[in-house]
Amino acid sequence: MRIYTKQGDSGMSVLFDGARVPKHHLRLETYGTLDELNCHLGLAIAGCQHEQLKQQLGQLQRRIFDLGADLATPLGSANEAKVRRIGAQDVAELEKQIDTATAELAPLKTFILPGGGMTAGHLHVARTVCRRAERHLSALMETAAVGDQPLIFVNRLSDLLFTLARLANKLDGVTDVTWKS
Repeated sequence: MRIYTKQGDSGMSVLFDGARVPKHHLRLETYGTLDELNCHLGLAIAGCQHEQLKQQLGQLQRRIFDLGADLATPLGSANEAKVRRIGAQDVAELEKQIDTATAELAPLKTFILPGGGMTAGHLHVARTVCRRAERHLSALMETAAVGDQPLIFVNRLSDLLFTLARLANKLDGVTDVTWKS
C-alpha cells in the first residue's frame, strides 16, 4: 500500500462510498478530530504503567477507528456493509466501563482541574478533543444522516475519559487537582 495517492492534491478527499468532498467538509473535520483523539490516547498508552488501563485504552482506540470509518461511509452507501457501525451495544459498554471505574474512585465533591500525573494529563487532553469531536458531530448531524448512536457514543466516551483520568491518578498515587475559586 502506497502512502501517497496524490488524490488530495486538489483540496478534495474521497469518502468510503467514492464521493469527493472538500478537505474542509464537516464530515472530514469530524473524523479528523477523532483521529486526533486517537493520537492522544496513543500518548496516554505510551506513558501508562498499568497494563489493564493500557489494554482498555487500546480497545477504545479500536472503537474510535471504527467510528471514523462509520462516519467516512454515509448511511445507505454501497460500501456500508464493509464498515462496523457504532451501535447501542458500544454505548452500553462505555457506560459499564464508567461504572466500573467510578466504583474504584472516591466520590467527587468538587470540580477538578485537568492534571495530576502524566497519563491523567494525556487523558484530560483526549477528553477535550473528544468534546470537540462531539461538537463537530452534532453540527454534522444537522446536514447529514449519521444515525443517533455515534453522538451518544462520543458523549459517553468523553465521560469515560474523564473517569479514566481520575483512575490513572489514583493508580499513579497522584491526587486529583481540585478547583478552588
